[in-house]
Amino acid sequence: MILVTGGAGFIGSNLQAALFRRGLETVVSDRLRSDGKWRNLARHPPARLIPPDELDDFLDRLPPLEVVFHLGAISSTTATDGDETWATNVELSRRLWNWCAERGVRLIYASSAATYGDGSPGFDDEFGVPALERLRPLNLYGWTKHAFDLRVARTLAARRARPPQWVGLKFFNVYGPNEYHKGKMISVVKVKYDEVAAGQPARLFRSDVTGLADGAQARDFIWVGDVVDVMLWLLDTPAVNGLFNLGTGTARTYLDLAHAVCDAAGRPRQVEFIDMPADLRGQYQSFTEAPITRLRAAGYTGQFTPLEEGIRRYVQDHLATPDPFV
Repeated sequence: MILVTGGAGFIGSNLQAALFRRGLETVVSDRLRSDGKWRNLARHPPARLIPPDELDDFLDRLPPLEVVFHLGAISSTTATDGDETWATNVELSRRLWNWCAERGVRLIYASSAATYGDGSPGFDDEFGVPALERLRPLNLYGWTKHAFDLRVARTLAARRARPPQWVGLKFFNVYGPNEYHKGKMISVVKVKYDEVAAGQPARLFRSDVTGLADGAQARDFIWVGDVVDVMLWLLDTPAVNGLFNLGTGTARTYLDLAHAVCDAAGRPRQVEFIDMPADLRGQYQSFTEAPITRLRAAGYTGQFTPLEEGIRRYVQDHLATPDPFV
C-alpha cells in the first residue's frame, strides 16, 4: 500500500494516475472541497481518501504502508499565514519522517526550487548543513520548505533515526494537466493558453532586473509526466537516498514559452508586456536552472521533454479538449 499526501492535487494526482495504472493500492490524503478538484481523481480513484486532519489517526492504526509520497503542502508563493504554513510544510513533514523512521517505511517528499531564493548562491543541490545554510528563500513557502530540508540534514548529521529510503525532490517549474484548481498558482503555460485561446496576446511581466530584457526572464520548466517518471524510478530503486533537483537542467525564457503556446494553439505569436504586480516585486525569481548532475549520478537515465513538445502535449491533448484531465 502506498500513501500519497496531496494526492488530489496537481503533481499528486498525476502520480496517483500512474500508480493506479500499475495496479497498486493507494491511499490519498487530501481535501477535495467544492471546486471540482475531485475530477483530478475521477479516472483513477484511490482505495481510500483520508482528510489531512484524520491522517495521524489513520497512521496510528499502523496501516501496512510500503512508501509515503509526501506531496501535500501549502504551495502558494504568496502565502502569508506563517503558523498555518509552518504547521503544514514543516510539522506535518516532521511527523511523517519520524513515523516512517520508526516503522521502516520509505519516504519521498516534495521540496522546492523556491528554497534557492534569488539564485545568487546558485542552484546546486549539495546536501549538508553548511550548503543549505547558505540559501536565502524569498518567501514564506520557500522558507518552510528550506526549513524541513535543513532539519533532515541535521537529523542525518546527528545520526538520528531515518526512513530506510528518504528522498527530497526540489521541484522546479512544473506544468501540465490537473492543475486547474490552483487559482493564482496555476502554471504560466495554462494562463498564456487561456489568453491566446481568447484571441488576446500572451501577456508577460516586464523585467524588474536592470539589464535584463522583457521576456528574457528564464525558468527551468518541466513537464509533469517527467516528474512522475522520476518518482516512479525512485519507487523502483529503493537504494537511492538524497536531496535532488528535479528540473530539465535547461532554463528557457518566458518569451520562448509564450511563442510555444501560440504555436501549439495555432495562433499568431503576439506578446504584450505588462508591469509586474507589487506583491511579486522583490520576490520574483528571474532565473532558475536545475543542475541534475546528482540525479544522474544516482542512476536516473530518463530523458526530459523539450519545452515545445511538453506544451504541445498539454495544449493539444488536454487544454483544447472537452475533458482536459489525466
